[in-house]
Amino acid sequence: MRYLLISILVSTLSFAGMFDFMTLKSARQAYERGQYDKAAKLYEEVAKEGSDEAKFDAADAYYKMGKYEKALELYRDVKSKNLQFEKLHNMGNCYAKLGKIDEGIEAYEAALKIKEDEDTRFNLELLRKLKKEQKREKEKKTQQKNEKRNNENGNGKQNENKNFGKSKERQQRKQKNRQQQQNQKNQSEQSQKDENRKKASDRKRNEAKKRKDQNQKSDGNRENEMKRKMPKEEPISEMELRKWNKVLNRRGIHTLMLPMQTQKGERSEDETTPW
Repeated sequence: MRYLLISILVSTLSFAGMFDFMTLKSARQAYERGQYDKAAKLYEEVAKEGSDEAKFDAADAYYKMGKYEKALELYRDVKSKNLQFEKLHNMGNCYAKLGKIDEGIEAYEAALKIKEDEDTRFNLELLRKLKKEQKREKEKKTQQKNEKRNNENGNGKQNENKNFGKSKERQQRKQKNRQQQQNQKNQSEQSQKDENRKKASDRKRNEAKKRKDQNQKSDGNRENEMKRKMPKEEPISEMELRKWNKVLNRRGIHTLMLPMQTQKGERSEDETTPW
């Protein structure tokens, strides 16, 4: 900020006394070190005694901290005519920081009425330009809003037709989905029927095989039982073998039969009738 009243007038020192002098000195040192919070509090202590200069410097310290509302509050209380230009210039800066464009323009214009200043004029033109841009942006948004409303009104019927078309399309999709679901259900039912028929056929085949196996087992048991009941064939004795050979020779059939040994080489006493 260009207009800072760091130095204190000799007339103020005479009123403040030695204590105020030391406080102002500490405040100035704190301000120069960037300790704006400490400087603002010290300046405000002196300002309680009615010093506009101390009040102005306290406002400037709050401005440095970014506390623009507090700075404005103190700037407004500055009544000294000698500080009116600096006060209005700094108030314009505060309004600009707060985004209050109209208030900032008014403060700069009031300051320039007191005297012409290059920095104040530059800040004023900058805010005026910003205000015009904001106005154009607002008008542009209003125009876009109106065009959108007109388009919505003008295309109402078209939107209705479009919505009707979309509704019809949705109905067709729903109908198609229902048909697909019904087809899937029919296929599932047919598959279930085929599966049941296959299971029934397999069950019948297994039962027939089981019965066949049971019958074969029963026949085998009967055959074995019959074999056990049949008399065992006794081997032909050697005597019987000779008698059979004689009979076959008389008939002119020369067939040899292998002689079989009887048990223990015994021969029958009677060879006339071997059977």
